[in-house]
Amino acid sequence: MIGKSPLSGIIPPLVTPLKDNETLDVESLENLIEHLISGGVHGLFILGTTGEEQSLSYGLRKEMIMQSARINRGRLPLLVCVSDTSIVESINLARVAADCGADGVVSAPPYYFAPGQPELAQFYEELVPQLPLPVFLYNMPSHVKVSFAPDTVRRIAQNPRVVGFKDSSANAVYFQSVLFKMRERSDFSMLVGPEEITGECVLLGAHGGINGGANMFPELYVGMYEAAKAGDLKRIVKLQQLIMQISTTIYTVGKHGSSYLKGLKCALSLLGIIKDDFVASPFYKFNAPERDKIREALDALPIVNGKLLP
Repeated sequence: MIGKSPLSGIIPPLVTPLKDNETLDVESLENLIEHLISGGVHGLFILGTTGEEQSLSYGLRKEMIMQSARINRGRLPLLVCVSDTSIVESINLARVAADCGADGVVSAPPYYFAPGQPELAQFYEELVPQLPLPVFLYNMPSHVKVSFAPDTVRRIAQNPRVVGFKDSSANAVYFQSVLFKMRERSDFSMLVGPEEITGECVLLGAHGGINGGANMFPELYVGMYEAAKAGDLKRIVKLQQLIMQISTTIYTVGKHGSSYLKGLKCALSLLGIIKDDFVASPFYKFNAPERDKIREALDALPIVNGKLLP
């Protein structure tokens, strides 16, 4: 389903519903995927930062791939994150994804030892030819300690099997620099992670967003994408207010970097989209005081019949 046209739209980074550190909540995953599809999203992205990939065992990651593909049944493009410190494990996960019918893989730079730009390019020049699916590069400097230089993206993307770029740097100037470098690749998809800047980035040429909030309210983020594509500034301003209300309340309960994930999973459980907001170790779900704050944040939103109304 990924061809000559760049993948576009809202591709939510799915949370991974868990019962415990070893058990996938398949029923909640089914409910989540059906919720997203009915909400009009344009693709599904599993095992990214929001999906807690690096906290999950390889067995659990493989089960998440198999179950997501089974539930999706080819209805939407399915992207699978295969980031790892081991090139062998990345290739193994990509093969599972291909065998299950996924449409593409997403790869952030190997972490722990931070590679230089020449090493980063060489790593992908070795990795990409061994992957069985089209590849999206994933820029996540806050977690992997290195950012793809725009020239490095262009060098790696000389291989036509590199078909897109997901940027979670929250640096709009950087994003525009990569977009400019890749302007001659008409098939190359430029996707932005932070939902707070998705509207403006789409207005300026991005193809869509991989927005965590779409797990909760897919119609809101699809609406923002459609408004930006249409250049409807009045509607963009209106929707942006709701996106920022979510960002500054649900994602900011707690004092640590895990607050976004805990808040998102807690909200999904309160909304009845997933059963439990279990967060994989080394993190833990919110206790009652924080959960009450998330409930208050949801109550302050204009939600009717489970949908957020602008």
